[in-house]
Amino acid sequence: FLFSLKPENKTKGKLQKQICQVVLDHFEKQYAKELGDTWTSVRDVLTYPLCWQYAILLNKFIQAAELESTLREKGCHRAFQGPLPYLPASLKCYIRRTPGRFTAQKHQAGKLKEYYLLNAASLLPVLALEVRDGEDVLDLCAAPGGKSVAILQCAYPGNFHCNEYDDLRSRWLKQTIESFVPDALINLITLSKLDGRQIGDLKPESYDKVLVDAPCSNDRSWLFSSDIQQATLRLIQRKELPSLQFQLLRSAIKALRPGGSLVYSTCTLSKAENSDVINLILDSCSNVVPVDIIEMAKAVSQEFTFLSGMQKHELLVLPEKGRAWGPMYLAKLKKM
Repeated sequence: FLFSLKPENKTKGKLQKQICQVVLDHFEKQYAKELGDTWTSVRDVLTYPLCWQYAILLNKFIQAAELESTLREKGCHRAFQGPLPYLPASLKCYIRRTPGRFTAQKHQAGKLKEYYLLNAASLLPVLALEVRDGEDVLDLCAAPGGKSVAILQCAYPGNFHCNEYDDLRSRWLKQTIESFVPDALINLITLSKLDGRQIGDLKPESYDKVLVDAPCSNDRSWLFSSDIQQATLRLIQRKELPSLQFQLLRSAIKALRPGGSLVYSTCTLSKAENSDVINLILDSCSNVVPVDIIEMAKAVSQEFTFLSGMQKHELLVLPEKGRAWGPMYLAKLKKM
């Protein structure tokens, strides 16, 4: 087992891709207005991938004491050191201040991977969801599978339903689950390719916890769109995303049992896809209430920079140099 903290050659090639000017111009117009002066420093991080950081989520289903000591030797430390309301001892994530991508492990049939590479901010929706052993959990838009893997690092759900509508992404999800979860546990996981907007009607009041990591305009990857036509089309279709996100959320609420909770997340800075969608849900669904997640935010404020002025039930992680995590928006709701 070899572990390298140097950027891979392949990755280095990717990092030198050109910024898509059409997308950057669009973002400039929108985010300068929505984020004010903060946008300048966020833009500097998003447009310069060589300063991006990566976290390592260890796989509890493999003994990795040697890996942990190697990580510490390489200058990594455990993330989430603060007094979090929910932090299972089995969830182990390592980060370091300096940028650079770690070596990714390739998928090998029948062999479990030791770690999952991810943006550390993408663990916040999982921590906010607070899954306990035996609970029935739905990951509504689960591909590529990082948050599903993280949920399983935290607890053993009674019924774990991972859904992904897109065919290609669904295969990716299946491979991720097979790479991180032992066969004995895989049998307890339901993988499906249903339209997330219909799950609430198909499985009403079936789950204690639901994660809606919604399809969104992925700010990081969109900035490096190599195909101008595809980028332009994405920006046109971007206007339709809030409607889809609202429908997915409404479906998730139907699928929740009374007393159950839901976390909504995206990897975009866009207010239209974040706060506006949640506000619309709260205005139109009388059976859900916002849940305060301020304590969680305080506990991780050493590691993440949050946009100020948000409501108590929502957070927006802003990338900055030395803490280049996000964008990641999350909001928590409870069904009455």
